Amino acid sequence: MITAQVTDQPISVPQLTALIKNPAAGAIASFSGDVRDNDGERKVLSLTYEIHPSAPAVIEEIVTRLAAKHEVLGVAVAHRYGLIPIGESAFVVVVSAKHRGPAFAASQEIVEVVKAELPIWKHQVFADGTDEWVNNA
Repeated sequence: MITAQVTDQPISVPQLTALIKNPAAGAIASFSGDVRDNDGERKVLSLTYEIHPSAPAVIEEIVTRLAAKHEVLGVAVAHRYGLIPIGESAFVVVVSAKHRGPAFAASQEIVEVVKAELPIWKHQVFADGTDEWVNNA
């Protein structure tokens, strides 16, 4: 089972995990990139992600390509867009595999490639009145 999406809804790690749970899996690795209240020395007041219209197809292609490269049983990935409250998940990757090595390797590679290739932009507003756009997750 492979699923990948961009969504404006809250992301649930347990719900994504349930999608890929498999009795043949001896390992489930998960990553949750959560919105934090700081960036460097600055306090973050809000964070918004904006996506390109191609983002759904791009995330699906990335996840399908990388899942095929690793010995995994299932992969579920979701990246959120829109205004995301501090403390909520912005990007989640869950991988099931027979063994921990492939689960960890696939999870890490998916995180890195999505951050590099997904057309998404992060806008942060800081307590000091400044703001910043970043060109990836």
